Amino acid sequence: MAMRKGLASKASNKLVITSAAFQDHITRSLLFPHFSPKDPLWKCKWKSTRKRVEVNGLQTPDQQEETEYVLDSAPPPLTLAQKLGLVASPAERLTEEDWTRVKMRSVHHGDSAQPCSICREEFHLHPQVLLSCSHVYHRACLRAVETLSGRKCCPMCRNDQYQTRVIRDAAHLFRHQCATRIQACWRGRVARRRYRELRKSVCPKDKRLRRQFFEAKLQELNDSFVRHCRTDTEAFLSEINRSLSSSRRVFEQLKRKHDVSEPQEDVWDNIHSQVIQRGVKDCPICLTALSIAPEAGSSSQSQCRHTVMLSCSHLFHQICLEAFESFSTESRPSCPLCRSAYCKKLT
Repeated sequence: MAMRKGLASKASNKLVITSAAFQDHITRSLLFPHFSPKDPLWKCKWKSTRKRVEVNGLQTPDQQEETEYVLDSAPPPLTLAQKLGLVASPAERLTEEDWTRVKMRSVHHGDSAQPCSICREEFHLHPQVLLSCSHVYHRACLRAVETLSGRKCCPMCRNDQYQTRVIRDAAHLFRHQCATRIQACWRGRVARRRYRELRKSVCPKDKRLRRQFFEAKLQELNDSFVRHCRTDTEAFLSEINRSLSSSRRVFEQLKRKHDVSEPQEDVWDNIHSQVIQRGVKDCPICLTALSIAPEAGSSSQSQCRHTVMLSCSHLFHQICLEAFESFSTESRPSCPLCRSAYCKKLT
């Protein structure tokens, strides 16, 4: 009987301890994951943060930007349930070798060269974090996800037992891309400048480019010749005006010699016979019928038009020829067909 009471008391004590352990684990892990300053762990966190700040204070700004460090605080102490083995203990903190393997896996996947999986924007020079599951995010994006969800969970693999490390791989890649682009622009500028210099000295093989090359050379020679010659511009222009006036006088004399005189009556008869033999029936200007003698009682507009015969034996409507002469810019118009000077006679 006493043995039974002892076993019952032990079982009840074990049940009490187990329930207390679960209650402590739920309270510390799920209900109150953040500790108050009165918690002894807060002092540990403060010491670790202060130590990192002191170490970074001894470094230059460039070294601080290049330094990689673990972002997570010191792990909390194990709860009673974790010590008793009722709940799985959290994973141990990764060593530098473990972080190296995780980073190599991330580099192999090319996560830093791709946009952030949360905001879908490039990393550029923004702070970047690497999780122990080898996924990479913006530091601000991961913090926002943790704040909104209220728990730690990787947005890609849903792993809730991860550790965070600040890395600079995306910043290195962005600086390398910027340097490459700057070098490409500078080399392109140097190449274009050398090409322009070669174009001035080397004759190209293409026909069109070769023609442009020799035209440019000839223009340079002309410009240099003009620069080295001592000429009076006003005298040069006055000489050109005198030459033009003398040329006009010569052309006017030639024009007077070739002026057509009024033909005699017998000449007009011969011209009329040539027109009859040719059998011209349409006006070459308006392309309507010609009529030298309109028929009596006819109402056709083309038969009412008067016809003009030129000394070059061509026939036109009088209205058409007058319109042609009014639009002509020459002082003495020429025949619309043979372009020769003419005398006209109404038929």
